[in-house]
Amino acid sequence: MADVLPYKPRQGEIPTDPGVYRFRDADGRVLYVGKAKNLRQRLSNYFAPLRTLHERTRRMVTTAASVEWTVVATDVDSLQLEYMWIKEFDPPFNVRYRDDKSYPFMAITLGDEAPRVMVTRNRRIPGARYFGPYPKVWAVHETIDLMIKAFPIRTCSDSSYRRAMQTGRPCFPGQIGKCGGPCSMTVTIDEHRAMVDDFVAFMAGGDERFTRDLTKRMLAASAAMDYEAAAKFRDKLTAIEAVLGKSALVLPADEDADLFGVAEDELSAAVHHFVIRGGRVRGVRSLAVDKELDISGGELVDQILQRVYGDSSDIPRRVLVPALPDDAAELEQWLRERRGRRVEIAVAQRGQRAELMRTATLNAQQALLRHKTRRTSDYVARTQALTDLQEALGMEEAPLRIECFDISHLGGTNVVASMVVFEDGLPRKDQYRSFNIAETTDDTDSMYQVLMRRLARVDSGPDSAEEDGGEERRRPRFAYRPQLLVVDGGQPQVQAAARALRDSGHTEIALCGIAKRLEEIWVPDDDFPVILPRTSEALYLVQRLRDEAHRFAITHQRKRRRRDIQTVLREIPGLGDARIKALLTHFGSVTALRGSSPEQISEVAGIGPVLASTIHAHLAGGQVPATR
Repeated sequence: MADVLPYKPRQGEIPTDPGVYRFRDADGRVLYVGKAKNLRQRLSNYFAPLRTLHERTRRMVTTAASVEWTVVATDVDSLQLEYMWIKEFDPPFNVRYRDDKSYPFMAITLGDEAPRVMVTRNRRIPGARYFGPYPKVWAVHETIDLMIKAFPIRTCSDSSYRRAMQTGRPCFPGQIGKCGGPCSMTVTIDEHRAMVDDFVAFMAGGDERFTRDLTKRMLAASAAMDYEAAAKFRDKLTAIEAVLGKSALVLPADEDADLFGVAEDELSAAVHHFVIRGGRVRGVRSLAVDKELDISGGELVDQILQRVYGDSSDIPRRVLVPALPDDAAELEQWLRERRGRRVEIAVAQRGQRAELMRTATLNAQQALLRHKTRRTSDYVARTQALTDLQEALGMEEAPLRIECFDISHLGGTNVVASMVVFEDGLPRKDQYRSFNIAETTDDTDSMYQVLMRRLARVDSGPDSAEEDGGEERRRPRFAYRPQLLVVDGGQPQVQAAARALRDSGHTEIALCGIAKRLEEIWVPDDDFPVILPRTSEALYLVQRLRDEAHRFAITHQRKRRRRDIQTVLREIPGLGDARIKALLTHFGSVTALRGSSPEQISEVAGIGPVLASTIHAHLAGGQVPATR
């Protein structure tokens, strides 16, 4: 492979101005769109020697056949042009979004003569004001039902409204008390518009002035002995308090903000978006993101904000993110132009905001896990994954049984290994195995030992059954031969596994390794890794195998460590299971127990001063004091 791209621009040809660049393939298709404050400085990174590039960046620039750029006046202009071109060309190497679902919104059709409140998934209603998104449709209906008790605005369809206004007869929802528009013949268009304004103001900020005003009017009506009016105010007040009670106050009452929690790995990311108005969470949304190039957290935030606010006018005063992008000032200016007022992009670092960011990040981590497991649990996706893996590794048949191995240790000690089994793309947890490794020199030696132990149990006979004295019996599960072995690691681990396959006489089993840093697939005796596309179902399957093997190894190691410390404590005279449990519960960790003084140990229920001194001396490696 040539180390210099044939379409590399001549020296000095690229300007140093801000602008937007596009990589195209031989057919003219746009592969990637990016922006830069200095085009020459940014593009020079792509035309560095190929061996120094990230694997996925190298794949993009070698797929491209040309690069072009457009100079703009300001950094904000480059941001706007980048957004427009990404939307127009949908480049395959840019960040791609997969919404978990089409979320329902509450919409108020402010462009109508008599605005109505409705549930919709359509974000393009002219003149409409949207609130949400809501996680479920029933949550929107429930909120609307409560709100129209306090602000009785129109809920009927446009056809019902026109018919009622033409005939002078109330619409059907109005007849049963479910519509408060002019079509119910109870209010004028102007009076209804005032209630709509109050409805929107309350939903936009949860303005507590409505609560104070209704309370004052209810007390005044009660003092005047107008109990019927007081009851109406009381019912409205109850409805408003019910709406406020549905969403806890997470930030100060005057806070309007959008908060984004992000969880990511090398290929994917998930975004959890909290819409906060008046200090309360008014909407929740999740996005799944596919990444092709290696981008930083700030660059990912940049792309997310462009995506979320590119077609939206509902921009709050403050946007809270986990990391600031490099062009945060330009993004703030771009958002300010769209909103018409100042917008601040900030990192949630302390207090309530940091706590809410932790919650959003946890939800994003769960969404990322769902996104990855959904692709490997679907039958069509599993079939495609096995087929892709067969083609990528040059196997004669699809790997219906795959075993993945991982080594785990604690600073070179307490070395363990795990084996997880997937059949037809699904985990077979009843066939997982764990290994203890007594003596080893490094990870490659550990991998060799484990595979030799595993392969010694592989039966060379038929996979279904054995003949034993004329009777057919099922083979032990550990004797089944896999079609593919996957090891967690790069070329060194793969070579150690290949040596184990040769030494055990099972060279018919295919082998590959997955390197964590770049998510690249290594095969034996190959100087270059196999790079699977980010959308490849095969890559998601191998990732899940690796992650499951890692999880299982860590779980086994923790159990061993727990058993080890309990064994040490049982050697101390006077300590039984109940006292050992009390000690570990009180101190929370072995490290805290080892670092405690005899006086601190004696604070545990059932541990006296003499026994505390004995425990302290034993754990410190000293002499156990003689007891009387």
